[in-house]
Amino acid sequence: MASAATAPQDQSAEVTKGVNPWLIAASVMLATFMEVLDTAIASVALPYIAGSLSASNDEATWVLTSYLVANAIVLPASNWFSLKFGRKRFLMSCITIFTIASFACGAAPTLGIMLLARVVQGAGGGALQPLSQAILLESFPPAKRGAAMAVFAFGVVVAPVLGPTLGGWLTDTYSWRYAFYINIPIGILALVMINRFIHDPAYIKKTKVAAFDRYGFGALIVWTGCLQVVLDKGQEDDWFGAIWIRWAVFFLVISFVYFCWHCWRDKDAIVDLKVLKDRNFLIGSILIFMFGIGIYSTTTVLPLFFQELLGYTAFTAGLAVAPRGIGAVCGMPIIGFLSNKIDPRYLLSFGFITFGLTTFYFGNVTLDISPTTLLLPIFITGFGLSFIFVPISTAAYGTLDNKQIGNASGLFNLMRNIGGSIGISIAQTLLTRRSAVHQNLIINYVPQTGQQFQNSMTATQQALSGYYGQSNSLSPAQTTIYQQLGQQASLWSFVDVFRWLSLLCFFCVFIVWTFKKVKPGKPPAGAH
Repeated sequence: MASAATAPQDQSAEVTKGVNPWLIAASVMLATFMEVLDTAIASVALPYIAGSLSASNDEATWVLTSYLVANAIVLPASNWFSLKFGRKRFLMSCITIFTIASFACGAAPTLGIMLLARVVQGAGGGALQPLSQAILLESFPPAKRGAAMAVFAFGVVVAPVLGPTLGGWLTDTYSWRYAFYINIPIGILALVMINRFIHDPAYIKKTKVAAFDRYGFGALIVWTGCLQVVLDKGQEDDWFGAIWIRWAVFFLVISFVYFCWHCWRDKDAIVDLKVLKDRNFLIGSILIFMFGIGIYSTTTVLPLFFQELLGYTAFTAGLAVAPRGIGAVCGMPIIGFLSNKIDPRYLLSFGFITFGLTTFYFGNVTLDISPTTLLLPIFITGFGLSFIFVPISTAAYGTLDNKQIGNASGLFNLMRNIGGSIGISIAQTLLTRRSAVHQNLIINYVPQTGQQFQNSMTATQQALSGYYGQSNSLSPAQTTIYQQLGQQASLWSFVDVFRWLSLLCFFCVFIVWTFKKVKPGKPPAGAH
């Protein structure tokens, strides 16, 4: 009888079919990088898309929403499709659909065609992350899974940071359409490599797949669709002040409760929620959800700070936050080496503490900072992020058998994406509402009848009298002071968001220590 220690080695050899697993890692990383990069690039190009297609900014936001809805629907269902049609065949089909839809997005003459192409693109891209992660984990023996996840993390962590910079450059230099056309050569290369290097393991070929769970899939469509639409449009329509949002939340809750009940009770459900019985995977899912809130919030808020308050262009704002990607790249080889030697809980604690401290440092920003002031903290943030994603994956999947990984990967990536969507929505809402709160506080502390305000008004009038004349300088002076008030109030709203994100990171450190200890390189439970 083979020992538990050698069984995972045999399983990984069966998956690789003699192919170097690092070639497999490069193949699936390309697909993941392409899919994650596209989401970040499209958000930067949104104003240009709106102008080119004669749409308002509100209408253009459906370009993001439609993609995220389709993406979220396919994510947890990817395991059933890969078992039904074969994982390699399904992965190649998804990349083909994503690449063709990317061309259609770039060539779209109207907003309607663009939205249709984005739905197809989101459906094609939804399965890329969980399939890539499952293939990676199965292709490497447990002792090398940390290094493999470091490669996967390059696509997941670096792409959202690189996206704004690359998207800004492509849009400014060429056209927003190239933000989609760039996927075509990457998709073709990924197809060639996957066709050459990736093979399906025997258990996928032998698995008897149950009939398609149309009730579970229907509930999945309703609750993920309602969730994404509410999160993306909530702030615009005053959240529960809008009747349609109340109805959407009602259907969201009903369909989500039914989905959970159905997938827990039915053994042939489209998603097996019983994998959450595994304590480490449950804790890992909670942490990756919070990690999604943290990374996507800061990725959204920092460029907004540079653009809205400091007057940077999209490209220069992207350059200002680019050191985070460099920091993550520098951290990947280190974490790949350490993940097989150190308890993941120590690595996670270091990552969350580093992320929390740097985010807290961002909470001290002012309107007078130079472009280089945040250079080192942003770099350190990226370095710290690389110490979060890989150990979470190592600890979460460390007690699962290979046959559970495909289903677990869909849930794991869905949690990260939902966390990201919720984080972006909360951050945007807080920026708007806390700005109004701080504006009222400043007005209360500096009343118009007070000596401080009157002195400032007099000085501003004198400064502007040379341009407008003494008798006409009052109105421009009031406008100037109100603009300064708005800037300061907005600045404090950014400070609030950064400080609350740092508290979230410190809270995650306590959750990390609820993991069961996973020895580095230990085979998963149930391997025999």
